[in-house]
Amino acid sequence: MTDCDVLVVGAGPGGYVCALRAAQLGLKTVIVERAEIGGTCLNVGCIPSKAIIHAAAELDAARGNAHLGITTEAARIDLAATMAWKDGVVGRLTGGVATLLDHAGVRRIAGGAQVVDGKTVRVRDETITTDHLVLATGSEPVPLAHLPFGGKVLSSTDALALTTVPERLVVVGAGYIGLELGTAYRKLGAEVTVIEVQSRILPQYDERLTRPVLARLKALGVTVLVGASAGELADDGLRVDDGVLGADVVLVTVGRRPVTDVVATLHLAMDGRAVHIDDQCRTSMRDVFAIGDVTGEPMLAHRAMAQGALVAEVIAGMASTWDHRFVPEVCFTDPEIVKVGMSPDDAADAGVEHLVGRFMLGANGRALSLDRPDGFVRIVARRDNHLVLGLQAVGPGVSELAAAFTTTLEMGSVLEDIAATVHAHPSISEAVQEAALGALGRAIHHA
Repeated sequence: MTDCDVLVVGAGPGGYVCALRAAQLGLKTVIVERAEIGGTCLNVGCIPSKAIIHAAAELDAARGNAHLGITTEAARIDLAATMAWKDGVVGRLTGGVATLLDHAGVRRIAGGAQVVDGKTVRVRDETITTDHLVLATGSEPVPLAHLPFGGKVLSSTDALALTTVPERLVVVGAGYIGLELGTAYRKLGAEVTVIEVQSRILPQYDERLTRPVLARLKALGVTVLVGASAGELADDGLRVDDGVLGADVVLVTVGRRPVTDVVATLHLAMDGRAVHIDDQCRTSMRDVFAIGDVTGEPMLAHRAMAQGALVAEVIAGMASTWDHRFVPEVCFTDPEIVKVGMSPDDAADAGVEHLVGRFMLGANGRALSLDRPDGFVRIVARRDNHLVLGLQAVGPGVSELAAAFTTTLEMGSVLEDIAATVHAHPSISEAVQEAALGALGRAIHHA
């Protein structure tokens, strides 16, 4: 029998950060993982998908661009070699996390956790008791009843392990996972069709942010069918409404669900399929915490990390609470989307009198020199005191603006703060200052 102060079930971003922070605070910590260190994000999610997206962009660029004066012979890809490189990236990161845990004195246990009660966990033939239990069990892809994963029907995990580019790929679901992978495989050479049952793509984002993405999909030759329902597999493809789409592979990306089977014995209060938590990530059972995807949307690695550090500090007796207002959301489509805080629609729905400033990247020197002027930066602020409520952007590389957007909101900045801050030229970030100036009625580079 092993006793510890903190036992973390799940070594994904939330779990391993929680364990590391707990060890830093002098708590005897154990972490249990039934699969690979790093969880979904490092192994079959954020990191490998971004690696494939990068490789696809490199191939697309290598094909040349005649209007820039660049012509090349037809570029080719060895997808098996690309996947091997991707696996190397993953291995370097997961190995690094394991080393960090070891150096911090966190005991790692490989195996499936059987949660007996709020103080006891079994792993194979070992029983571990703990003062505090942290549930970081993550999420998994949701299958469709009539399209179960297997054979030619792939999950996002399966799509990140292909060794040849399919000729015809049908993506079911136009959320961020489906569009990120669908765009990548189109650039790799596949004929791609995206099916979405709702009336538009990326329904979790406001339509103004998604228009440049839709335009780019069409420019790349991706067929997008909205308001369409995927049926069962047909001999040569997939039934869609009253017809059949030719498909060699069908990628189902209709969402993810919390993994709660491990904790069913605890009979915790739930929010639908997710474990209910308060502003300190406490569950309905004393000394049992939950973090990350198992607690529901938004299912983001950086949200899990923030919650993991918070829980370790709460257990150590620090006065910490979870403020979920300013969690950045990034979609790595082409172009990218980033949003933090309130959109104009959110402000209107909340009854807040507000100002909106928007700067189109078509007037930004850096975007034009990158040959990617599609997109804009938008800022939302209170009308009375100019407090910034939210920032959003769609455009090339705008994911890197996420930290600046979040810092702006966390620091309680007003429009004048951003307008008076010198932004480097030429850079995409200049559009943030221009948007703030526009909201103030002091626009310089647009009418």
